[in-house]
Amino acid sequence: MVTLGSGSFTYEVEEGWGKLPDGWSFKECAAVGVDAQDNVYVFSRGEHPMIVFDKDGNFLRSWGEGVYPRAHGITMGPDDSIYLTDDGDHTVRKCNMDGSVIFTLGISGKPAPFMSGNPFNRCTHVALDPQTAEFYVSDGYGNARVHKYSPDGKLLFSWGESGTGEGQFNIAHNVCTDKDGWVYVADRENQRVQVFDKNGKFETQWKDMARPCGLFIDTSGDQRVYVAELGVAIGPNDQASGLGPRVGIMDIKGNYLAKLGDIAESEAPGSFIAPHGICINSKGDIFVGEVSWTHTGSKLSPPREVRSLQKLTKKG
Repeated sequence: MVTLGSGSFTYEVEEGWGKLPDGWSFKECAAVGVDAQDNVYVFSRGEHPMIVFDKDGNFLRSWGEGVYPRAHGITMGPDDSIYLTDDGDHTVRKCNMDGSVIFTLGISGKPAPFMSGNPFNRCTHVALDPQTAEFYVSDGYGNARVHKYSPDGKLLFSWGESGTGEGQFNIAHNVCTDKDGWVYVADRENQRVQVFDKNGKFETQWKDMARPCGLFIDTSGDQRVYVAELGVAIGPNDQASGLGPRVGIMDIKGNYLAKLGDIAESEAPGSFIAPHGICINSKGDIFVGEVSWTHTGSKLSPPREVRSLQKLTKKG
């Protein structure tokens, strides 16, 4: 068994977690969510977009076939709902846990004009205000914006523009909130997380990161922040350490408590390929979805599916 981390941040890599039906594949896992019963929802880019496992990794069901062309983000709501962001479809759907759609934001298959600031052009993720049920959408690849909505999906306001300054974005790739409603945005290509108040006012930023893709805040206790970092290694540095890909664990002020992986990309246990989505269950186990087909598998000769879902079981 491969072990990552140390002290209170020690994890065992549970290889091959998640038992798919015969003949099925993930292709790649863009995002992962966990419900109140610790069932695991894997939002994938294969033929079965949402694949649900029980806490032990046994297959329960799938849904979303033919609806989600390019899975990107998953956010669990407090009312047994789930928010799904599809950057290829330019939509956000709020669903029941069985996949039935409550409402859809955006027009399926029809993006807003590139960098227009209007929702959506390749939107990426959703975060909910824990006090008001208002929610935020990061938008994303073809915009440089964050949009705030009322609980029933009415656009309240938006902020952000392309750039490297405060309140500017270079791929707003993920968004989440803490227990007080502060808004955290993974500004991926600026290699930072920016923190805003509920009105979109810049508060601070965390830098020296390795292209943060996924964010998850455990709002219990001291509030730990889990970051899926895609990695910055290119060319001659692609076998270096300290550049990602990795999973970062931080405190709510942006200080690293642990860096898991952080070695050259590989399929070996304890390493990562392309961390993209992240969450934890009630025991503190970490689930990591990796866009390994897009990043690596599709470029191999011949192309092949590579590992895209990992479970890190908490031991510390």
